[in-house]
Amino acid sequence: MDPSLYKQLTTKRGFKYNYFVAVGLSSHPALVLIHGFPSTSYDWHHQVSFFREKGYTVIVPDTLGNGRTDKPTDRLAYKHSGMAADLVDILDSENVDKAIVIGHDWGSALVSRVANYYPERLHAVGFLSVGYVPPNVEYNYDASSTLLKDAIGYNPFGYWQFFVEDGASTTIKDHSNSFFDLIFPSDPKLWKEHLCTPGAVKAWLLADKTAPLVGYLTEEEKKIIKARFAEDGLAGGLNWYKVSVYGIGAEDDKQVSANNYFVQLPVFFGGCKADYAVPPAIALSDLTKYCPNRTVKEFDTSHWVQLETPDLLNRELLAWITDLKVQV
Repeated sequence: MDPSLYKQLTTKRGFKYNYFVAVGLSSHPALVLIHGFPSTSYDWHHQVSFFREKGYTVIVPDTLGNGRTDKPTDRLAYKHSGMAADLVDILDSENVDKAIVIGHDWGSALVSRVANYYPERLHAVGFLSVGYVPPNVEYNYDASSTLLKDAIGYNPFGYWQFFVEDGASTTIKDHSNSFFDLIFPSDPKLWKEHLCTPGAVKAWLLADKTAPLVGYLTEEEKKIIKARFAEDGLAGGLNWYKVSVYGIGAEDDKQVSANNYFVQLPVFFGGCKADYAVPPAIALSDLTKYCPNRTVKEFDTSHWVQLETPDLLNRELLAWITDLKVQV
């Protein structure tokens, strides 16, 4: 991604955001791509190249706590209501009245809140790996983990326990190569035992375990992503988990109007069949309940669909966007 096409904006909340923007044809809707953890705007580079060539305006921020965007230490800064407002500030700065906003992983949670708070700013929304995340004012990590274990036979979010620990970022930084191997293993089933199992991530890192890597990452991609892990242990991004586990998100969700729990906009969901941290079945229930105008596609990939099968994903997204027949 062209470094000269990055901009910085200080939002109304006072946080400096770093974001990529390439202006396309006025006849095409703007696309906004929101990454998850442990990612940055760079992880969308395949989609950026593809949609720029098709004439779309593409806006891709480093989310709060990640990349070159500010990394506040106060976890309250990471409330989704605030970060949704930050995203609207970016749209305003770029004179974008409405956009198609697509998220991956935690990006899907943020896109969900943009849809809840600012549906008038959206043409449509998309979710990859993680589906629509409805407001949940009673969310409790332990109770949710038990329900998931009963439903699918294991707790896919067991790694959250380590991510919210004091010192987790230091452990990741000190064992960043081992963390990279865990995040991008050639066998996606490895996640079920060594990521999803409570205590397994920390044990993996402290033992400096390694694993064969995926074959789809280029040497440049490996270098860029490894540097990200080694820089600060992803300290900022880990706050997204703390907001959820420590009840901040549940309290924040009380602001959402009950009328806006349902997303009437067109919705795209791309599930990843070999994603053991977020099996598609987890998403489909809420999508079916809350998103009546949905398009569902499943990919034979691990969690990282936008990196693993970018050509197929890009084609499916383009077909969906084209069928929307958005009037700009």
